[in-house]
Amino acid sequence: MASSGDKSKSNQSGDQKEKKRKESILDLSKYLEKTIRVKFAGGREASGILKGYDPLLNLVLDNTIEYLRDPDDPYKLTEDTRALGLVVCRGTSVVLICPMDGMESIQNPFISQD
Repeated sequence: MASSGDKSKSNQSGDQKEKKRKESILDLSKYLEKTIRVKFAGGREASGILKGYDPLLNLVLDNTIEYLRDPDDPYKLTEDTRALGLVVCRGTSVVLICPMDGMESIQNPFISQD
């Protein structure tokens, strides 16, 4: 049997576990009020100004533009877009988030250069 002193110690360690939460892998705070591009499960893509987010990666985007796909090839994006305005994106469907400003192409480091 555990004494009352043991119970209080186990409660304290349980409280410490609750207080110590996992940090999110993504720090989206630096992208607030900046334009980001988001890819979703299923192939949709959109870009907009990040207004808010939560730990589950639910996003609030303003001035959102959706990039439409080719009706013949669902994996190919066309030049066509449509304005969506203020949008709430469900975090479970978010696949990729990238900033629109400051991106640049780099060479593939896995291809040998002769």
